[in-house]
Formats: sequence, C-alpha cells, structure tokens
Amino acid sequence: MRILVVEDFKALRDSLVQALREENYAVDFTSDGRQAIALINQVEFDAVVLDIMLPGVDGLTVLKAVNRLKARPCVLILTARDTLEERIKGLDSGADDYMVKPFSLSELLARLRALIRRRYQPTGGFCEVGDIRLDLGARRVFRGESEIELSAREYSILEYLSLRRGQVVSRSAIWEHVYDQNASLESNVVDVYIGLLRRKIELPGKQRIIHTRRGQGYLIE
Repeated sequence: MRILVVEDFKALRDSLVQALREENYAVDFTSDGRQAIALINQVEFDAVVLDIMLPGVDGLTVLKAVNRLKARPCVLILTARDTLEERIKGLDSGADDYMVKPFSLSELLARLRALIRRRYQPTGGFCEVGDIRLDLGARRVFRGESEIELSAREYSILEYLSLRRGQVVSRSAIWEHVYDQNASLESNVVDVYIGLLRRKIELPGKQRIIHTRRGQGYLIE
C-alpha cells in the first residue's frame, strides 16, 4: 500500500514516515500543499495523511483536489485545531477521519488500517481468495489451516493483488503501490516477487491462484 504524508513540521513528518515504513507501507512525503496536489495527480495513493495548516496552499485545498480524483485515496486529517466546528468542517469537506495533535501513533496506524480496509471493502478485516485467507490487521496469510510465511514485500504484493481479485493489475501498478519515490525500478523485480509468491502459496495439488496475462500483468482469482 502507498501512502502520502503531507506535514510541514519536519520532526513529526519524519516520525510518521519512519513508522509507516516500519509497517511496510510505501511512503511519499511533502511539506508543501502545491507539491501534494501534483503528487496525487501523478500517483494512485491508497491513503493521504494530511495536515490542515500548511504554508501556501492549505490542507483543505489539497483535500478538494483529492475529492476530484476518480480513484480517490482515503484521507486522514491531522490538525492542532480541536474545536467541534473545525472537526465538522474537515469531515464535511470530505475527510474520512480526523485526528487532533498531539495523538497516539499506534492509534493513527490503527485508523489508517481501518480506512484502507474500508476502501477495498473486505469483511471483518480478512480477505479470502479460494482457500487463501489474509488477516489484514495482523498481516498474516493462511492456505487452509496452514500459515504461510511471507516477507514484508511478498505480503504487500499479495495483499495488493488480493484486494483487487478478478482484476488484471499491471506490473507498473504493482510497483507504484509497493514502492515509494525513493526506490529505483529494476525491470524484473515484480516478476521475481511473483515467482517467489507462487513457490510459497501454489503448493502441489492446490489450485493455481496467481495468473499471468501476457503483456498486461497479473491477477488473482
């Protein structure tokens, strides 16, 4: 999953980016509202963590730009403004959730997980494809009764494909959602991870789950 952090206070921004990357999200960040609008028009993010009080273009203007997107990410507002009127204004402007500074980092991570689950609408925090079951909260994968051990990157790709089950997902789309702007693209890295995933989840005698569409990408069904 790919997240954009828009926050002008460097210490807070750095701690958010570090915490999100430790949770194995791909994270882009900026302190500037104009750059945030440019980024959301270039990249399909799954979520945006958005400060309201930004220099120049403020967070509500960025939120309006988010709301115009066809593939709209969920938006979690961060702000020092804690009045009821400000919360109502933020939510009525289209934010999906609202947190007042200072806040608990663990609560922010939990709220983000909930928003992303809601965006893709799996039930009960789980996603199932055939006999494969992903526990989205614990980031664990089972096939039948057996747990499958995956690396963080393998899990991220499997989760991304599973939440779009039945849809062909291009290699570039997979890349963009599991790597951030600091990563350098290697031509076959997605194919390598798909191969690793297949060896771990497509066991002898089990139904094939990951399918290749030549010239288009991959799908899970």
